[in-house]
Amino acid sequence: MSNNKKATIFIPVYNGENDHLEETLAALYRQKTNFEWDVLITDSGSRDKSVEIIERFAEKYGNIQLKKIAKEDYSHGGTRQMAAEISSGEIMVYLSQDAVPYNENWLTEMVTPFALNPNIAGVVARQKPRLACFPAMKYDIEAVFREQGAEDALTFWTRSDETLKGTYTKESFYSDVCSSAPREFLVNQIGYRQVAYSEDYEYGKDILDAGYIKVYNAKAIVEHSNDVLLSQYRKRMFDETYNIRINSGVTTPVSLATLVMNTVKGSLKDAVKICRDSDFSRKRKLYWLCVNPLFHLEKWRGFRLANKVDISEDHSRYSLEKSGG
Repeated sequence: MSNNKKATIFIPVYNGENDHLEETLAALYRQKTNFEWDVLITDSGSRDKSVEIIERFAEKYGNIQLKKIAKEDYSHGGTRQMAAEISSGEIMVYLSQDAVPYNENWLTEMVTPFALNPNIAGVVARQKPRLACFPAMKYDIEAVFREQGAEDALTFWTRSDETLKGTYTKESFYSDVCSSAPREFLVNQIGYRQVAYSEDYEYGKDILDAGYIKVYNAKAIVEHSNDVLLSQYRKRMFDETYNIRINSGVTTPVSLATLVMNTVKGSLKDAVKICRDSDFSRKRKLYWLCVNPLFHLEKWRGFRLANKVDISEDHSRYSLEKSGG
């Protein structure tokens, strides 16, 4: 890729045609910046029109490099690290195919915080749930990012408690749905671990444990929430929870009683929010009051299963990602 770019945006793609890929790229090219940037995309064997969409944008704008890889060669950690090693942008901006930049200064906001302190090793953007997002996920996303910092501000996070080194905490929270890091730092100091999943949690933990700073920039916004069906949600929660269990070495057993209690508690808490939620029409509120508890049930079924299975066995049948979802 060409040199002297301030940023390289990396997007891993797999079957993005109906997963907001075109919407994401269109929003990317509406960015207003005072610096040069380029785009690196890997496609890991898409069976839809993803490659055609990417090639159309590449032909129009000229600053996209598409690298095709085999699906079995893709990993969330290894592929992102590879992207840093073959790119030339000063800052690596990581974006998922379904994370749509929400405003025209998103890219600038992902890059500028690094000039404030040489110890900043990562920037995390705010995620705004889509209007179609089911309440259980919508309210989870909103709560996570409220905890990360105030809206329209920068929040600096460090490891304040040394005894928490090696663990996942709100300080170390990190999401590669939309993040950025200095390329030289990734290549020469702390890079992404070669893990299949939850590479962002590991990176956030690693940089804070080493004494570096993570910045939450609430002014950098992407519209993002997974378009996951009720029938898929348990498997998605299994993927997230199981891989965190593997990476952390921590198993958190969930009893059937805990599953029921947390399902009821989460459903009742959400019911109050649904009734007050101006994003939903009266008809939609009634629908979600009936259906949202089922998402809570599937969430906890996935969480329980991920902490119950024998890690030495093949768990493909429980996984959304391994089933091609």
